[in-house]
Amino acid sequence: MSELPRRIVSRLRRFIGNRRRTRRVPVRLKFTLSLSDPRTTSNGSRRLPSLQGYTLDVSTNGVAMVVPAIRIGEHYLVGQDRRLYLKLELPDAAVELGVVPVRYESLDEETTDTGYLIGARITEISESDQTQLNQFVKDLLANQSAN
Repeated sequence: MSELPRRIVSRLRRFIGNRRRTRRVPVRLKFTLSLSDPRTTSNGSRRLPSLQGYTLDVSTNGVAMVVPAIRIGEHYLVGQDRRLYLKLELPDAAVELGVVPVRYESLDEETTDTGYLIGARITEISESDQTQLNQFVKDLLANQSAN
């Protein structure tokens, strides 16, 4: 999809509304993103470089990420069957996630953020990391309702 249709869809989403199934909470968390799963052994293969970024929001099954580039080397971060691996820095611990990008857009002069926004669905997470992420999101939602 070229940039113009992507921007039109993004703007329509703002006017029509958000149809996400789970509530996302706005939070800025640092993460390290890679194209290869850091939990597996590399068996002598060359590990691809990683990229640093931060979140705009998270939910128990998805994340919106801001990254400075849409590629790592010659590899695009989005595309058919692309899997990304995140080490997400929660305040008390880091959790590791496997995610699949579902949309992306270039951030333009209308926002204070620069780079690319990638919306991704969580597809791989350990049970203990899922528990930590669920509790983190639950606490943020409780704080939002209290304010």
